[in-house]
This record gives sequence, structure tokens and C-alpha cells, in this order.
Amino acid sequence: MPIRMLIPIPVALLAAASAAPVVCAQDPGGQRPNVLFIAMDDLNDWVGCLGGHPQAKTPNMDALAKRGTLFTNAHIQSPLCNPSRSSLLTGLRPSTTGIYGLAPGIRDVDALKDHVTLPQTFTQAGYHTYVCGKIYHDGSIKQKDQPREFGKWGERGPPPYPPQKFVHTPDDMKAMDWGIFPERDEDQGDWKIATAAVEAIRSAPAEKPFFIAAGFRYPHVPCFASQKWFDLYPEDSLQLPPVKDDDRADTPMFSWFLHWKLPEPRLSWLRANNQWKPLVRAYLACTTFTDSQIGRVLAALKESGREQNTIIVFWSDHGWHLGEKLISGKNSLWDRSTRVPLIFAGPGITPNQRCARPAELLDLFPTLLELGGFPPRKDLEGHSLVPQLKDASAPRKWPAITTHNHDNHGIRTEKWRYIRYADGSRELYDMEKDPNEWTNLAGDPKYAPVISDLSRWIPKTNMKPVPGSAHRILTYDPATKQAVWEDKLIDPAMLED
Repeated sequence: MPIRMLIPIPVALLAAASAAPVVCAQDPGGQRPNVLFIAMDDLNDWVGCLGGHPQAKTPNMDALAKRGTLFTNAHIQSPLCNPSRSSLLTGLRPSTTGIYGLAPGIRDVDALKDHVTLPQTFTQAGYHTYVCGKIYHDGSIKQKDQPREFGKWGERGPPPYPPQKFVHTPDDMKAMDWGIFPERDEDQGDWKIATAAVEAIRSAPAEKPFFIAAGFRYPHVPCFASQKWFDLYPEDSLQLPPVKDDDRADTPMFSWFLHWKLPEPRLSWLRANNQWKPLVRAYLACTTFTDSQIGRVLAALKESGREQNTIIVFWSDHGWHLGEKLISGKNSLWDRSTRVPLIFAGPGITPNQRCARPAELLDLFPTLLELGGFPPRKDLEGHSLVPQLKDASAPRKWPAITTHNHDNHGIRTEKWRYIRYADGSRELYDMEKDPNEWTNLAGDPKYAPVISDLSRWIPKTNMKPVPGSAHRILTYDPATKQAVWEDKLIDPAMLED
């Protein structure tokens, strides 16, 4: 449902993006690097090399991490598909663009109509550009606008669905399902996306550098995988994530508002319906299946003979709760929702590095500009990670900043997680001593200096939702102290555990 009474976005920061043509400098050998841009959807840190789940099996991601630099403290700009991807691809924060919900797409925002995006930069520079799967949020780029983003758009790979749902969740949304399906991997959307990416690599013109993007759809629900992937995670030995039953006792009421009425079930429902372990198992099975498809793409790159001059970037658009903080899904400002895998490998990148400095998906744009020999862009809000790609211990002064809906922000450093909500309520966690974020320190006066220091990173620009904003939109009026979820006034008394 569209949100009314909204204000337009300022254009001052965006003007430079469309003011000058894109120029790409070549390296001394005259060979511009290729880019293989690989994404997964809703993948948290349940990856072997990140250790988010002790049983996660991701051999291809792990091998890629050894080939390059793994950022172990990487975070997204928004814990929702459209604003996260829009931020990464424009190089602008959600609080700058006003894109917080599942709509609108960037080209439907007046101030962004001519903004030069990351893929558009490579397209304009003469690269052969190709995309398959989900890179932009589905439907956010209309067909008329697609050619200026990528030169060619391939297989989208929507997931297959069984004739009937396996799991009847509270709102019975079709996508909120998990189970063993289909019988053949070849019928999976991610198999088809991998096949498209393999063919794109094989057929890429030799006389041009390429930018090939493959956006895989798992482990986003529905979590379907064939039997062999489930067999890797026997139910009787499967480990569930650690949870604390009173975990929300010291979190503000406003923390519930960020995921007020969503199709993802609460932990209480998963437990009552014996679906917690099946969901965890399906999530891991889907992750391992898609890891195998990433392996197919990386093998094709090696076989092409162009691997040595190709920068590989692997990322996820946000994380996913599987019971932690008593919820499933994303839409939160805690680590389970914000922390994602981020890997760079290829020319100019030191192999077998683990970097604990805070990194943001917002940093991908300026990093690829520098690695590709493009001039820097003053309008981008991220910061190049090239110093850390050369030396993982290189200092980095910026934290990672995540925003979910208007004026709700999370600040993540190497030690701290600080959250400030639109109503002024706060959370503070010592991530070194309390990685599960079980003890909110914000009310302890001795941490006031820490909060004061972290507060300086709260974005100064906080745009209201742009016209056309829809789905997952939360607003707050400080004058009336009322919160509104998708055009409906929130009644805290209606809170469901």
C-alpha cells in the first residue's frame, strides 16, 4: 500500500553522478580487468569460512575466500532486498535516497532517474555487460530502462513451486515454505541461473572486458532443495542456533516495530509447529546447493582462460534470522540480519586474507572503480576497500552503518553494535564479549561515552520515504509518538510473541 504525505529527495548529492561521462583508465599492459559479480539472496554468515553455523558446508565459497580477501565484519545498508540492492548499485545510503521498502525502484525516483549506477558505469565504459538472476530487486527496473544498466539480461531463474505448500505458515504466503523439492537439481532456478552465467562467460567477446553478474536466489524462501542436499544435514544431529528465551526483555518496544506484521513466522510459531529444525535444515541445504552452482560458474571462468584478469566479488544482500531474537526473517538492525559474506579475489587482491575491519556493501562501488582504473566519484557515500584488499590489517576509520526505514540506524565497529531507533530508544552491545547480542548495555551510565562516540556516525541526512514507497514501510511521528506500519497505526497491545 503506498505511503502518503511524503517529501521529495534532495538532488545536491546526486548531481555529480550524471554531470560527466564515464572514463576508464587502462592498466600499463592495456588490459582492463573483467568483473564477475556474484550475489546470493538472504545469506547470513552461515558459511563455512565465516563460522556462523558450525555445520555449514560451502566448499566453493570457502575456496574463493582462500583465493582472495574475506571480510569477516561486512554489513549491509538495509535489511531488505530492494533498499539494500538499490544502495549497493547507486552507491548511496537509504537515508539519502529515501528508498526503504520493496518499492519503488531507483528509476521511479525523480532524483535518481539519471544517476549512473555501478553496472551502468561499466556499460558506458565499453564493457560487455550481462546479468542473470536477481541483482536488482525483482521488477524494480522496468524493461525500458534495462538496456542502459546491462547490455544483456538473461535467465531470471524464478524458483519452482510444488503443487501444494509443505508448510502452512500463519499467513500462508506461497513463498513462505520449505521442504524437499524438486527431485532434479536441473529444475531449480539457481541451476538455470548458473547455466546462464556459464554460457555468458564462455560466449563473452574476447576483444572486450566483461562485467558479468549472477544473482542467485537461495537461501531466500521458499527453501527447496533435492534430497541429497538435505542428506548432508541429518535431522537427528542438526544443531539449532543459540537463543535466549527472554532475549527481548531488554530491547525497546520499537525494536518490534521494524518487523511488525511480516509473513516470516516468530520463533514461538516454529516451536509450536515443530518447524524450527526443518527450517534450519532447509536453509542450510539450499545454501549448500547454491554453493555448488557457484562452483560451476567459477569452474567456467577458469576454463575460459580469463580467470587471471578477472576480479571476482561475492556478496549477499542481507542476512536472515532463524530463531535468534525470537524471530525468523530479516528486517532488524542486529548482526544476524546485517552481517553478510563479502569476498574479493583476483588481480591486485592479496590471497588468503581475513579482514576484520568494518565493511559495507556501499563500499563495493568505489572499490570496483579503483580496481578497474576508473576515476573516483565524489557523490558516492562508500569508501574503497583497496587498502584492505592489499593488507587486511590496514586501518579503516569508518564503521558499517545500516538503516531500516526512516531514522532507524545501526552502527557496527569491530567491538560495538549501537542501534538508535526513530523514537530515541537505544541498544548497545559489546560484540567481543557478547557476540549473540544478549545484553543491552545502553542503559548503563558507564557506557555513555561509548554511545556518544558512536552517535556521531548516525547519518545526518534522513530522508522521509519517497513517493511510491510501499511494503515494509514504517514511519514515526515524534510529535504524537505514533508509529505507522504500511499506513496502519501500530497498537503495541497487539504485539505477538
